[in-house]
Amino acid sequence: MTFGRIDVHSHLLPGIDDGCKTAAESVQCAKLLVEAGYTHSFCTPHIWPHLSRNTVSNIPLLTSQLHEALDMAGVRLRLIPGGELNLREDMPGTTPEEGLVSYGMRRKFVLIDFWAESLPRFFERGMKWLQSQGVKVILAHPERMAAVQREPALGDYFRDIGLLLQGNLQCFSDPPGSPTRRTVERFLLEDRYFLLGSDLHNLASLPMRLEGLKRATDLAGDEVIDRLTKTNPRELM
Repeated sequence: MTFGRIDVHSHLLPGIDDGCKTAAESVQCAKLLVEAGYTHSFCTPHIWPHLSRNTVSNIPLLTSQLHEALDMAGVRLRLIPGGELNLREDMPGTTPEEGLVSYGMRRKFVLIDFWAESLPRFFERGMKWLQSQGVKVILAHPERMAAVQREPALGDYFRDIGLLLQGNLQCFSDPPGSPTRRTVERFLLEDRYFLLGSDLHNLASLPMRLEGLKRATDLAGDEVIDRLTKTNPRELM
């Protein structure tokens, strides 16, 4: 199997969250990813209580259906199921052991997000619960969190508790000097990221995310970006 870049965060599955709305849009996004050197993409829809279709059993089925559409369109992008879990206070009590959505549904790595002006009181308890399930936890786009923008030293705390970080490519295309761009560039140069992902949601915003990939490469160099988009992502598989 040939590996190029692997997108570790995408809302490519159509019609199940705030990502691509139709299969046709998903196919067009996949074409752009392939043109940018991607050979694989994890499909990571939001995991929220009200999104009842986004489950361990259903996401692989939806991924397979989209894969068939890509094959019919001649788009050579291999899709792998996953999910983006919103870290909530009630997660330990509402998530059955067999219902924990993970990369490839392999129960080795999970992707989480949360939005906060400061770390919520349940953050460390939630992290410990996830880690007790035998998984490594990856935090999506910390540079977009106000808490991290105001206190970048949280990166040290995240590292100390075993939390891995995934940067968002779009943030490298945000206005120079903006909190997101300032933080994402700082974290990249400080070697805080384990992964970089597109976090693609639709066709309109994908070009700026791919432009962010170029800017990240200009900033850190090919070797670093290849590690974050090729080498490390293979550990998820």
